[in-house]
Amino acid sequence: MRLKHVILAVEDELGEAVSTQILKRFDIEIWNTVFGEGYTYLQRKAMEFNRSANGVAIFMLTDLDSPQNCPPRLIQSWIKGALNPQFFFRVAVMEVESWVMADRNGTANFLSIPVNRIPRNIDEIPNPKEFLVSLARRSQKRTVREALIPAQGAILPVGNEYNAFLSKFVKEHWNLERAATTSPSLKRTLDRLAQGKNVSANQ
Repeated sequence: MRLKHVILAVEDELGEAVSTQILKRFDIEIWNTVFGEGYTYLQRKAMEFNRSANGVAIFMLTDLDSPQNCPPRLIQSWIKGALNPQFFFRVAVMEVESWVMADRNGTANFLSIPVNRIPRNIDEIPNPKEFLVSLARRSQKRTVREALIPAQGAILPVGNEYNAFLSKFVKEHWNLERAATTSPSLKRTLDRLAQGKNVSANQ
């Protein structure tokens, strides 16, 4: 049976937008989406997802967050056993913002900044969210600054429209193929899905 449908589990709106574009690339339909209410919820549910990924595959995306960690170690610490081949547990290095910025030309145009402000070693930026906000501070567009930069004295480190604004970029302008040439961790996710479809097709 070919891999045609998945249940999607993500941390937030931006993770959903990125995952949707990735799955669309492989003509994989999303049956249902579980918003994980952040990293902790997905960590708590990971073993259950791993057991449940049988009749319908599950695609889960979370952030690596810490440079002291690595994706295989994080996955094993959450799963504590063998990974179900129908559980597509993917880890963005360092955060999903890395994958967004990996389309350097698209991001630069959207933020109205020079492309050389976005490094090519995108997976090595230790705090991509903070870095993206710093790019927004240099934007020539007021709408970008207002959406992404937190107000003075705000508790959150990002603007109120951060996820919605970046999700709109991902849905309308983000170039997945370009991004995959810059982010090794994104490229590994595309390769894993391609492998999964081939394995499923041969079963």
